[in-house]
Amino acid sequence: MIDLPDRAGETGPSGRKLDHMLGTTDVSTGPTPATSLSRVTGDGAGRVVKFHAPEIVFGVGSTGEVAHAVARLGGRRPFLVTDAGLVETGWVDEIARDLRSAGLDPVVWSEPTPNPKDHEIEAGVDVYRDRGCDVLVAVGGGSVMDAAKGVAILAANDGRILDYEGVDRVAAPIPPLVMVPTTAGTGADVSQFCIVTDTGRGTKITILGRSLVPDITVIDPRLLTTMPEWLSAATGLDALTHGIEAFVSLAHNPLTDDHALRAVTLVIGTLARTIDDPTSLPMRTVMAQASLEGGLAFTNAILGAAHAMSHQVGGLLDLPHGVINGILLPHVIRFNADADGSPYVPVARQLGLDEARGSAREAALAVADRVETLARQVGVPRSLGTIGVREEDVDRLAGFALRDACMATNPRPVTHADVAALFRQAL
Repeated sequence: MIDLPDRAGETGPSGRKLDHMLGTTDVSTGPTPATSLSRVTGDGAGRVVKFHAPEIVFGVGSTGEVAHAVARLGGRRPFLVTDAGLVETGWVDEIARDLRSAGLDPVVWSEPTPNPKDHEIEAGVDVYRDRGCDVLVAVGGGSVMDAAKGVAILAANDGRILDYEGVDRVAAPIPPLVMVPTTAGTGADVSQFCIVTDTGRGTKITILGRSLVPDITVIDPRLLTTMPEWLSAATGLDALTHGIEAFVSLAHNPLTDDHALRAVTLVIGTLARTIDDPTSLPMRTVMAQASLEGGLAFTNAILGAAHAMSHQVGGLLDLPHGVINGILLPHVIRFNADADGSPYVPVARQLGLDEARGSAREAALAVADRVETLARQVGVPRSLGTIGVREEDVDRLAGFALRDACMATNPRPVTHADVAALFRQAL
């Protein structure tokens, strides 16, 4: 076991406006119901679909392109954001040497901790400014990349990082961002999300905006070979959750659907094998692609209740996000399926589940069971109670989750009572 029906222009399940998230417009009749977007590739004629993505450099040995990426963005003194554990792997030294060999003067900042804290980001921007940095390079997992995005926000905007909670609150353009992911699952290297722990309230906030999409992401599967087993499991389940939640999201579209289904298929078929053979570059390359596909899906389609709930548990207990997703996702799928299981039928079909030929609800429940089986297989705990969530935490967690940006695109409307009941089921 690991230690440790809404329309654009109207409101989503949590009462939030959907227009800014959907990015879809019928050019003849105006806003189109998000739920009407076909899941058949190509059936989007007459609609404008926005799709946000950085420049992507992918392949074994691609970290050699980082220095060139920084130089192309006009950088001279890159702020290299990482963490203490990654410094020990040698990857940071390798990239820093490449930067110096290219005539650049990197400043290494390795203070971020898992689930980056508000005060850490505010300390980081002081270093960024004091050292005269101009481009940010994040070498790490989701926490490191979120920390880098947070520093970038404050480097160009006033106030505290918590001031930017919500959608499109970042006004001034941020410095260039180059991402070098060392885990396979978070998707932060291609996303318009920044997740920060509010230490005062003991929760996580979501900062969401197109300006947070990185300029360049460099994905080198070599860097995944030093992940410990628990981290491979956690980030892999995060990628799976991205794929499934993006596919059924109210803001999905034909472009995101393809990426989402590929992410699901790749994770289900590869994650356990990767943990069994952690140094296999072919397996790590597949998982790197799964992470990329999931990230491209969710940054454009947004997510759902599992993520909205997981953010709150992570903020309370400072635990790995993917582990919490692995516990919560089956419960959320079953909850959504009780109202309408049809969005999950293509997922069941893609996974070759026999139940895909039955009713929509049967197909959705089979998807939930398959997710649960994989989570157990890779060592995720069976319940939130096992990782420290208590009954007395439930109402507070439900209140925060209902206000999370990800809840707006969950396919089934939710109330405080619904979310509280889901948390209790998962205890």
